[in-house]
Amino acid sequence: MPLTFELQHQDPKSKARAGRITTDHGTIETPIFMPVGTAGTVKAITQQDLHSDVQAQIILGNTYHLYLRPGTDILQQAGGLHQFNGWNKPILTDSGGYQVYSLAANRKINPDGVKFKSHIDGSYHHFTPENVMDIQRVIGADIIMAFDECPPYPCDKKYAANSLQITNNWLDRCIQRVGETQPLYGHHQSLFPIVQGSTYHDLRIESAQNNASKPVEGHAIGGLSVGEPAEMMYETTDLVCNILPPDKPRYLMGVGTPANILECIALGVDMFDCVMPTRNARNGQLFTWNGILNMRNQKWANDFSPLDPDGESYVDRFYSKAYVRHLFIAQEILALQIGTLHNLNFYLRLVREARKQIIAGTFDAWKNETVQRISKRL
Repeated sequence: MPLTFELQHQDPKSKARAGRITTDHGTIETPIFMPVGTAGTVKAITQQDLHSDVQAQIILGNTYHLYLRPGTDILQQAGGLHQFNGWNKPILTDSGGYQVYSLAANRKINPDGVKFKSHIDGSYHHFTPENVMDIQRVIGADIIMAFDECPPYPCDKKYAANSLQITNNWLDRCIQRVGETQPLYGHHQSLFPIVQGSTYHDLRIESAQNNASKPVEGHAIGGLSVGEPAEMMYETTDLVCNILPPDKPRYLMGVGTPANILECIALGVDMFDCVMPTRNARNGQLFTWNGILNMRNQKWANDFSPLDPDGESYVDRFYSKAYVRHLFIAQEILALQIGTLHNLNFYLRLVREARKQIIAGTFDAWKNETVQRISKRL
């Protein structure tokens, strides 16, 4: 069945909203954070951890990385990514547009598509809107992203306008390709277009209006959290959310810190993803309800209090700060596992608590207090 979105509650003092997305692989209660599993795995933890401890409702995969490795032949033989990695809940795949953007020195963009050089072996490949849709059919994600061009920040307006025109043309080709092909594994796939336009308000308005007019089941906002100031990100997000239809989910791509997420929930965003909780965990930075910990800091060497006394995960209460610091200093693999479990638990609990506060009508005051508390460096 097609993806559906039910708007359940609206916060009285902000634009924050609680909803429910329904897909063939299950429901997603929003606002939601989606752990990033770029190459078919969320780094350092198992799918069982994601299910039972983290309580993730949806994870991400990436078209660019999965296309290069293990490749579409293997994925199709397996029956798609759900069968390949054993995750039976919803999956979203990014189209690879952002990865192509990050390969600025090794790619060439033209109106037809992008020619790029693999970061793995230097081989050349060509992405077009059509074959990116075909690749995502093979991967089999429940939500698939349109192929877009992500402009860098900063960029001049001429570049941003030309980039947006390419993205708009590619979107039409993506919609046509999805319309003339069928899912391969018996479940529905929903195409989300991506609003672009850099930080130019008129271009963002043009993009949002264009995307809102298309026959799609949800919308994404891209090209943010690429170096622009946070206030500029919030201004752009607010502008776009005021245009995108209220009866469809809104996904802000690649954002961000816990404070970023709460501020953007207040602006009307429903879905988030970011590598920050997992990447920072592997580098020893942990987010807690009382602030941010650097686990390599000497001050934790003989602190035997729980990792996060206010956390809900077993790792928060079972392991002490001193022990986890020891693991990081000794470069033990367990440090990466504990850190990743902790940070993902924090992010998922953060959005669950935001949802509760929205439903209770108390989100705005709770958000303002929580942003201050969780942003401190301890």
